[in-house]
Amino acid sequence: MALRPLLGSERTPLSGARDTGAADPNERVEASVLVRRRKAVDLTARVGRLRQGDKSVGHMNRDRFAAEYGADPADMAAVARFAAAHGLTVASQDPARRTLVLSGTVAQFNQAFAVDLRRFQHAGGAYRGRVGAIHIPEELEGVVIAVLGLDNRPQARPHMRLRRSARAAPATSFTPIQLAALYGFPDGDGAGECIAIVELGGGYKQDDLNAYFTALGVSPAPSVVAVPVDQARNAPTGDPNGPDGEVMLDIEVVGSIAPKARIAVYFAPNTDAGFVDAITTAAHDQTNKPSIISISWGGPESSWTDQAMTALDEALQAAAAMGVSVCVASGDSGSSDGVDDGADHVDFPASSPHALACGGTSLKASGSSISSETVWNDGAQGGASGGGVSVAFDLPAWQEGLSATLAAGGATPLAMRGVPDVCGDADPETGYDVRIDGTDAVIGGTSAVA
Repeated sequence: MALRPLLGSERTPLSGARDTGAADPNERVEASVLVRRRKAVDLTARVGRLRQGDKSVGHMNRDRFAAEYGADPADMAAVARFAAAHGLTVASQDPARRTLVLSGTVAQFNQAFAVDLRRFQHAGGAYRGRVGAIHIPEELEGVVIAVLGLDNRPQARPHMRLRRSARAAPATSFTPIQLAALYGFPDGDGAGECIAIVELGGGYKQDDLNAYFTALGVSPAPSVVAVPVDQARNAPTGDPNGPDGEVMLDIEVVGSIAPKARIAVYFAPNTDAGFVDAITTAAHDQTNKPSIISISWGGPESSWTDQAMTALDEALQAAAAMGVSVCVASGDSGSSDGVDDGADHVDFPASSPHALACGGTSLKASGSSISSETVWNDGAQGGASGGGVSVAFDLPAWQEGLSATLAAGGATPLAMRGVPDVCGDADPETGYDVRIDGTDAVIGGTSAVA
């Protein structure tokens, strides 16, 4: 059987990672295989017309989208036959999400996709990884667009920052309700809507939520439901400095300003497969039917494979076609996005043109009014709003004629997608009052804006 490299699947080890040997051949693995859309039609034009207010183009409901743009059953069946031929089982499949989750051992996946899965050690821990491309049989070329999850390195980081010490100038903080009033947030309580939150680690405790919302005068507490994705679950660590801070911040901000909305928290593994599966699960969820997705996690564009970026961008494109707004944090590490090569980097998925990229400011208030608001850029603390120019996505129509100042200096007309689109308070020194694992704290970060 002739094999072909899967376009955009090439991987290299994490910087500084050390190969410690072959992965256990008997280790159980799950991988997500994404296939092409039923229609060989790019949704970009349709979504572009929607964004420009073309009233002849309406949003599609989930059923119609699945029927027109979901997977062709023949493509799903072809992948299932390929899996069976290599001893892999189909753990689940969803034509609307165009996804099959395959299960098997390392040895079986090595043989099926002509990879060599190995163990790597790096500063942040260990992961199962691979070098080079994934291979697929030539009859699946053009059918399969991504195979995710074989490499389970951490794909993203949460975009929140705990206030650790005040600067010389007095620090302040706000409740989400106070900030909503300062920004003139629209009236309404979110009744009848569902807001999805994507989380790649940590968890929440209902007792903390009840105490927090009671103190704010939000009663009854908003309805929050945890949705497991790829066997992840609501798993609070008990450490306020860990991922629980992200989860609690997200729920508490959303619940404070839309208290009667149903909040669905999609917990997924922090891998490329987990991230994509969380977004597609939320976008196509026929039970909760979220109309908004909030994403507080991301990583530099340079840390993603092309296949994973394509799969996730297509998920955001699908959400837009179905009328689901997606707000994404732009990152908390300035124009480097935490990459130490001296170049400019932007965070993905904020850089997708199908997301609303949310950057950060430092805000001061006087009474019921904003007295000053400037970009969040605190070099001393190492935190700053993410932003810059994508190297992966073309310039969207609404950014034509804009410019950006790059690290090299000078204002340069935008030639590619610029980030962010909107900004709000994100400086930890003017941050958000939250409660995490029984502890009251102040948190900033662009996740709060998203």
